Amino acid sequence: MSVSQPVASDHQLARLLQIAMVLEEVVEARANQHHQSFEADLDPEVEALLDHAAAESADHRDRLSALIDELDAEQIPFDQISPLVAQHYDHDRDTDGVLYDQLANEETAYKFYDDLIGAIESSEATFSIEHDRLVETLAGIRAEEADGAENVTKLMEARE
Repeated sequence: MSVSQPVASDHQLARLLQIAMVLEEVVEARANQHHQSFEADLDPEVEALLDHAAAESADHRDRLSALIDELDAEQIPFDQISPLVAQHYDHDRDTDGVLYDQLANEETAYKFYDDLIGAIESSEATFSIEHDRLVETLAGIRAEEADGAENVTKLMEARE
């Protein structure tokens, strides 16, 4: 399954939305993990950025969940993803590492949504979800990811 080709069915759309949901779960878990790893030593601007990233990812998960529900597909609960993230990734112990990680997360998510929207737009399939609402929801999430990447970049530049 690829987002470089048109989405051909509800089943394929559901799988791609599930991938997006896991991506959001990873971003949220990473932001929370970074926040916890610094405890009291976290710069207030970085703390605010991580808090916002976690809250935004949770909101994105909710919006994606609503779309997936319309397709009557399974969802992977967040509490199953979070421990896997903690086991898989090392804890960054410096602010620069946290910011680079957050920037990579934001850019990865933006690119995924951009490609997914392109794959939906180039499709001739009819989905169970109303096309304009589907694209509007994903475009809104994509725009928020772009804003997130821009905010991380600005914070990184201000720290130089």
